[in-house]
Amino acid sequence: MSDASRPAETALPPVDQDAIRDRLAAERAATHAQIAALGRDFDAIVEARALVAVDDEHDPEGSSTAFERAHVASLRAQAREHLDALDEALRRLEQGDYGRCEHCGRPIPAERLEIRPAATTCVQCAGIRRR
Repeated sequence: MSDASRPAETALPPVDQDAIRDRLAAERAATHAQIAALGRDFDAIVEARALVAVDDEHDPEGSSTAFERAHVASLRAQAREHLDALDEALRRLEQGDYGRCEHCGRPIPAERLEIRPAATTCVQCAGIRRR
């Protein structure tokens, strides 16, 4: 959406920007910690499996171990995607676009940003995009 077609909005006050930046930084730190913990979990699953000399094809635990490993890998990938979204939110904050729906240009309600600080759309546009 071009700047000319965006609804007139005032920039966030510096105090709000600082609070948002702190919140995004805290969430980034928590996400980094989650990625590290999931990495340790994944490594532990792989290591525990390596210590057992069994034939995966005939091991009754083989499929559950594979599921567990895949589940942890999926959670770690989701956490990395969330980290990327937080980085993008910080970029939008620095450019003055944070809190504005990337689809319609209207402000994203503070309640939505409180729950999903990396949100890029308002609730209405998020619903449209899901259909």
